[in-house]
Amino acid sequence: MFQSFRRTLSTLVCIALTSLPMFALASPGAWTFDSIDGGTLSMTEWKGRPVLVVNTASRCGFTPQYDGLQALYDAYRDRGLVVLAVPSQDFRQELASDDDVADFCEVNFGLDIPMTTISHVRGDNAHPFYKWVAQTKGFTPRWNFNKILIGPDGEVVDTFGSTTRPQSAKITRPIEALLPDS
Repeated sequence: MFQSFRRTLSTLVCIALTSLPMFALASPGAWTFDSIDGGTLSMTEWKGRPVLVVNTASRCGFTPQYDGLQALYDAYRDRGLVVLAVPSQDFRQELASDDDVADFCEVNFGLDIPMTTISHVRGDNAHPFYKWVAQTKGFTPRWNFNKILIGPDGEVVDTFGSTTRPQSAKITRPIEALLPDS
């Protein structure tokens, strides 16, 4: 019986040790994105701050939510909130190029929230951040304007579907709970 236990314990230790590299790659808060303005956006720069990550598209029925995302950012940025827009063509509703997206968002919405280049948010080619969220939380965007709230510790606090408006209490309550008092 003791040898059976030892063999089982050895097997579990081996499995745990071979799994360590997978978890090291998926460390929360270490994600980088290519910025639509050039350069890199690194979530490590936002360590200790809540980040609302939103997959977006310029030709979607939910595109007017850009106004709400900007208003949310304006209301809470001085207290530390970051709103990150991740344009995606995964649902075939994004413009053809990063320049087109940047121009569209500036002209129509006056956005100054951080924005990535056009990125995949689902499937085998998904950005590593979205793969991590799918793996650890079982959440994959089902449509444009799905929202993922990341806490100051780099962990997922909550996820929200397309129909949840950026300024709704469902989103602002958990954000306010993560922010320092003004």
